[in-house]
Amino acid sequence: MDLYQSSLTSLPLLARGKVRDIYAVGDDRLLLVASDRLSAYDVILPTPIPEKGRVLTQLSLFWFRRFAQLVPNQLTGVDPESVVAAHERDQVRGRSVVVKRLKPLPVEAVVRGYLEGSGWKEYQESRSVCGVPLPAGLNRASKLPHAIFTPATKAEAGEHDENIDFARTCAILGEARAQEVRDMAIRLYTEAADYALTRGIIIADTKFEFGVDDKGTLHLIDEVLTPDSSRFWPMDTYRVGQSPESFDKQYVRNWLDSIGFARKPPAPPVPAEIAQRTSEKYQEAFRRLAG
Repeated sequence: MDLYQSSLTSLPLLARGKVRDIYAVGDDRLLLVASDRLSAYDVILPTPIPEKGRVLTQLSLFWFRRFAQLVPNQLTGVDPESVVAAHERDQVRGRSVVVKRLKPLPVEAVVRGYLEGSGWKEYQESRSVCGVPLPAGLNRASKLPHAIFTPATKAEAGEHDENIDFARTCAILGEARAQEVRDMAIRLYTEAADYALTRGIIIADTKFEFGVDDKGTLHLIDEVLTPDSSRFWPMDTYRVGQSPESFDKQYVRNWLDSIGFARKPPAPPVPAEIAQRTSEKYQEAFRRLAG
């Protein structure tokens, strides 16, 4: 069943994000329920995308397991169905995780391996992205000489994330923590991108989120390398100089652009065929990457 918004009453609701509903499980854990909501240009669309929440959850679990030896993560191993009432289990099945209650860092760890989106726009103006200088002569969708860390501040609901440079990241997190986050994000991206190439997918860029526990230990949190947090391009149709096909929400963004969407609420209903095609793209990315 599609789930646009969960309605659990057996746990206290703490917050509703763009995609996830967050419930308290005691004092030290959280239940994250990935809905089928989709946000584009930081605006939540009124139409659910079938299977989206399950894809995000299961693909994140795949990456959490793959990276478990590199960085601690938020997972507890607790079955989400065991923490809700029996009649609510269908709302959490396959789309939820029980996680440690950690302190999120207020910076999104964005890593880019290719030039697209806001990075391409900034490069055309300044030959740099988030203060990182890049060589002249790059085109749209060009592969960068090496992956770069281009962090962003986290915006409140309805606001847009703001790209920042590394100096600003250091001011927010402290220099040592900023370096730790940068180095880990680039390492995770590089390993994932190399693996994805063997599955026929280019990971153009992605966004990681990190948190810390009471001891200050860095943890990988939220979602990991999903079609919501990454640009996934099929290798067989990739061409430098043009906007590539994608397995992510770019398909919906393109539709919104085609109808002249002003990139602010309220968003229009998504036609059924656009929602279904988006769902198919998400599921194809999952099948290719997680096998």
